[in-house]
Amino acid sequence: MWYYEVWFMNKKIINYFITAFAYLAVLYPLWVRIGSLDWALNATLLPNLFPVFGLAAFAMLWLHSISGVFEPWLRKYINFDRFVHDTSFLILVCIILHPLLLLASLRFSFHELFLYGEAKYIWLAIIGWFLLITYDIGKALKKYDFFVRNWQNILLISTIGFLLTFFHSVGLGSDLQSGTLRIVWLFYGVTAMLATAYTYGIKRFLKKD
Repeated sequence: MWYYEVWFMNKKIINYFITAFAYLAVLYPLWVRIGSLDWALNATLLPNLFPVFGLAAFAMLWLHSISGVFEPWLRKYINFDRFVHDTSFLILVCIILHPLLLLASLRFSFHELFLYGEAKYIWLAIIGWFLLITYDIGKALKKYDFFVRNWQNILLISTIGFLLTFFHSVGLGSDLQSGTLRIVWLFYGVTAMLATAYTYGIKRFLKKD
């Protein structure tokens, strides 16, 4: 009996640690962004606000990428399917609001959009966005055989979109050009690439063996 109680307590402690880590990974970039600006209900609101959703989306996508590596272990301590479901919905909201608020601040002028920064980083964002959204399209149409058969390919496509948004964010993100957040962001990017290589390369190779 005492052994079960110790195991249960350890499981709860690890669950709390995982939950706190996930919240910190997402909220720290938002705290840096929100705390670095003066906020007002005027013309600066949308330009100040839209990066918040981009930072949040990327941080949650990073959690997805690394959780894929540790999925068997995580399933012992958290409701993994609920985590993926809930964060996927939040990511979808964020990747819609991020460009929508930017375009609204520019009065939906695509000409002004390409004056916002270097064109290559804007194109990375556009291409990355379309690749990312394939996940939600595929999930919505998963009842069809084509999407079931190609689900792993859809996941890979959306992951490539996620990696493209990393280079977009490092190139254009005003909060990511210096300071601690840049270091954190580079850590996110490098570990996401390593996680992707493991999940879609090494892991599949090991399964074949």
